[in-house]
Amino acid sequence: MKCPLCLFDDTKVSDSRVAGDGLSIRRRRECLRCSSRFSTTEELEILDLMVVKSNGKREVYDREKIVAGLRKALEKRNLEAGQFKSLVLSIETDIARLKEDVVTSSQIGDIVMNHLRRLDPVAYLRFASVYLAWEDPRAFVDEIDKLRRQTKKITPPHS
Repeated sequence: MKCPLCLFDDTKVSDSRVAGDGLSIRRRRECLRCSSRFSTTEELEILDLMVVKSNGKREVYDREKIVAGLRKALEKRNLEAGQFKSLVLSIETDIARLKEDVVTSSQIGDIVMNHLRRLDPVAYLRFASVYLAWEDPRAFVDEIDKLRRQTKKITPPHS
């Protein structure tokens, strides 16, 4: 780990502890050249795989793409940071359960949609509208009807 002040390549860890979310480790470090102190956070990384896009192109799995899509879908929805981290971890766990080195972007999209459908129907609709490229408002109505049938109850909009 490089020192953020002098960019020296060697630091020592003076303290490590599990962060409040239980999913990451906070480390207190000290630079061996300039003695500055700083903290780092290590997060769990469970996926090392290739993703095949709908156009056939392959790319390395990138957690940030899922995070960005979820942030847009969940914008202004009441979800705490810890819940968000748990959601991302649950999605990645389901992807890992596929036990494949190569997965399709549609497999990942379906997993994300399943999690959002259970968590927040509005966020699910937002994500689905982009992911499924809905061009007709009727697609929203059809999906809302499906959600109603599945849950037997949809929360009324706030007045």
